[in-house]
Amino acid sequence: MKLIAGLGNIGDKYCMTRHNAGFMVLDRWALTEGFSFKSENKLKAYLSKIRYNGEDVLFAKPTTFMNLSGEAVRAIMDYYKIDLKDILIIYDDISLDLGRIRYRANGSDGGHNGIKSIIKHTGSKDFARLKIGIGPQPNIPSENYVLQNFPKEQLDELKEVLDRAIESVKFYLDNGIEKTQNKYN
Repeated sequence: MKLIAGLGNIGDKYCMTRHNAGFMVLDRWALTEGFSFKSENKLKAYLSKIRYNGEDVLFAKPTTFMNLSGEAVRAIMDYYKIDLKDILIIYDDISLDLGRIRYRANGSDGGHNGIKSIIKHTGSKDFARLKIGIGPQPNIPSENYVLQNFPKEQLDELKEVLDRAIESVKFYLDNGIEKTQNKYN
């Protein structure tokens, strides 16, 4: 089984904020493919399971809020007995311009509190990530910028990057992280 976790904050207030780019990828995928998410309180997430090329793929949107995302990821890993090598985390990256995506096989948290929480709760930096660009950041504090809604003039570009992210995740599921990095970074 594979786990694809999109990071974000729950609630209507955060729905269209830049920090919810991970949620947005999974929500757009659910909309286009016709699956839905179900709340799993004991796992601290909204979950949906699909079959993709003969393998179970679990989509997760943690309900812990961004800074505690690791609690949900750890609970899901333990419950479903999923190894770190079978996890992909999708999240916003302020250092990438809107419209850009980047895969990483592992690495530091890069100042992202959701990734910091996942590293803390898994005890490892060795999990695949898909970063969704939300920059460039204007001269305001990052915590203010990431919690702003995407402006209307960026929505078409946002839809395009969400669709490209979905396409790239399908490629990742078929080909692994290295080939995906070569094609999409």
